[in-house]
Amino acid sequence: MTTTTPRRSVPWLLQAPEVPDVHAPRWFHRLPAWLSTGGILVVLLALSALVRSRYISGQLWGDEAIAVGIASHPLGAIPGILRLDGSAPLYYMVLHVWATTFGSGEVAVHLLSLLLGLLSVPVAMWAGWSLFGRRTGMAAAVLFAFSPFLTHYAEEAQPYELLALLGLIATACFLHAFVRRRRGFLVPLALVLTLALYTSIWAIFFWAGAAVALWLLWRSTEERTGLLRDGVLTFGAALVLFVPWIPTLIDQIGQTTSPWGYGDLAGFGFPSSLLGSDRVTVSLAVALAVAALPLATRERRGTALARMLWSLMVIALAAALLARFVSIVSPVWETRYLASILGALLLLGAVACARSGILGVVALVLTLAFAANAASFAPQHKSDMRDVAGELASYMRPGDVVVVGQPEQSPLAYYYLPAGLRFASPMGPIAHPSYMDWVDAYSRLKAAQPVPTVGALVASLRPGQRLLYARPLTEGIRAWTQSWSMLVRRRAAQWGALLATDPRLVPIAGAVAPHNYRGACCVADSAIVYTRVP
Repeated sequence: MTTTTPRRSVPWLLQAPEVPDVHAPRWFHRLPAWLSTGGILVVLLALSALVRSRYISGQLWGDEAIAVGIASHPLGAIPGILRLDGSAPLYYMVLHVWATTFGSGEVAVHLLSLLLGLLSVPVAMWAGWSLFGRRTGMAAAVLFAFSPFLTHYAEEAQPYELLALLGLIATACFLHAFVRRRRGFLVPLALVLTLALYTSIWAIFFWAGAAVALWLLWRSTEERTGLLRDGVLTFGAALVLFVPWIPTLIDQIGQTTSPWGYGDLAGFGFPSSLLGSDRVTVSLAVALAVAALPLATRERRGTALARMLWSLMVIALAAALLARFVSIVSPVWETRYLASILGALLLLGAVACARSGILGVVALVLTLAFAANAASFAPQHKSDMRDVAGELASYMRPGDVVVVGQPEQSPLAYYYLPAGLRFASPMGPIAHPSYMDWVDAYSRLKAAQPVPTVGALVASLRPGQRLLYARPLTEGIRAWTQSWSMLVRRRAAQWGALLATDPRLVPIAGAVAPHNYRGACCVADSAIVYTRVP
């Protein structure tokens, strides 16, 4: 006589609804795995590249010009320059090597970001497949191929594509090492955590979120000694390898001005700002609820699948909450700084889509529909400095002066205007216009008196020499409400008035720009050229 073990009753709140599943056609399953997987990957990469290269030749904006300017210096000089800028060095060194090989034009520097973003697609497929199975790997590749966040920064010379890629690799290595207990991933995890910290100090929040997830795993396992040893060695090694940069980091924190400390403090904006929109978030959240509820039962709570799912949630949520708390103390908040946790979010979405039947397919289709329009995420007109330079470059000659009313726009003007010009800002002459010196920038700008500074600059011009003044257009831009930006706005207006009324300067007829203002997404400028008279 056989007996059957009675099934334990499950609370109705944890009972997932019966959702029909979907399967690929039989002919697809008969294909060799390398052919079906490779074919899907090639198609995804081609479509992703098509979507993300729509504005690849678009003009740079201020932060991009600063990045290109820093990268234009020798490798050995970059860490010293970044002491004045406030950033971590890895991306700028990679960009230096890239620009040395392929040039520093707009397409070239954007192409590096595009390729880093495309590289995340096969990495996501490997991560999802190796951890959760083939279907999750496919879903992860789709989500990364059309991620609005990666679409946006694929066309910017910024470190966020690299940071997102490193965050994805670190997330996968963490799950392999501490949930699957594949200890061969411990060394790669330590190295990737280190590289992420050298890409952005904000990666420390990923480090902290992963540490919280590890603590929860430690509490729920019987292998506490081994898990604790591996965790201390791995996370400690990443911090030790980051020690050489810590003195520079301390200087940066203590001395550099934070120009855009406006952030999203009124609304958290997480995770929608990383996923692309509230609609994407809701679509994936519904699928996640269906996939995760069965794993909340006592019988399944301790399975590897459940532990990986909870770990992904904890990494993303703990990192975001810690960053949010720090932003209250030091009000510098932009969700793009959290690019390192994008991998955890999208892997979570991929698991949800793969394990929620027809609802997962619907969520994936809706996500693609919401994310397919690149124009919604990658603005074409990030500044108008290229237009200004194109219209006014013919009026300028070597030795003439360019005054940029917004100091951090100086590298942008330097990038687009002809060589041989002298540069200045309301703080005075600029010795190195290829990058921005943020050390005590607010104090220096506040102390710079417009009347004597303008007087000395105009006096340095010989009769016949010219002065181009680029003034930021600040009306209606939300970023002009913080200490630095309000001071920039005031100084720019003062300089404009002083230059316009200086009897030694005469405006050149027609030398104004831009003639056709198209509405930049970030910061735009208007400009005028004066000539010095005896």
